Amino acid sequence: MNPEKEENIATETMNEEAAQAAHNHTEDIPADNATAESSEGNTSSSEGAVEDAELAKAKAEAEEYQQRFLRAQADFDNFRRRTLKEKEDLAKYASAKLVTELLPVLDNFERALATEQAASEAESFIKGVDMIFRQLGQVLEQEGVKPMEAVGQPFNPEFHQAVMTVETDEYEEGTVVEELQKGYLLKDKVLRPAMVKVSG
Repeated sequence: MNPEKEENIATETMNEEAAQAAHNHTEDIPADNATAESSEGNTSSSEGAVEDAELAKAKAEAEEYQQRFLRAQADFDNFRRRTLKEKEDLAKYASAKLVTELLPVLDNFERALATEQAASEAESFIKGVDMIFRQLGQVLEQEGVKPMEAVGQPFNPEFHQAVMTVETDEYEEGTVVEELQKGYLLKDKVLRPAMVKVSG
């Protein structure tokens, strides 16, 4: 073969191989870019999914807290209404126990009055009334009610109500000399002050 022709063939072969290599390199670049873009797209999609899941979880927790708050508020409103009703009932029926215990005393008074009307025996009538008086005193004592001891005590405006002043040599000045109406204590509280005369 002609040496010059062989050199031309070799040159053409080298040019074709160089062109093919350049072509291959050009095709590889977009493939790499596409892979990178695909990877970035997958990362963004994954992050978006995580954010959506966290948002959904936060919404669910907020809804649960709202429901808990509403239930707690309803329970409190029910408790407040129930407590108010119990307080009203307590104020309304606070004396029910005492009144119930006084009813037998009332019955005995009626029996005593009926006995007095049926017979003229004053002694039986007085005895019956005395029994009722003692019974009433026992009921009141069980509830913490007790009479004051006023006569001979120094006058105390917290316990005594002075209606008049009298001159006397029997007691020192400012001393209760006579009790016109008994005073009563309910435990340590003055239920009614004693109406008294005081030495002047």
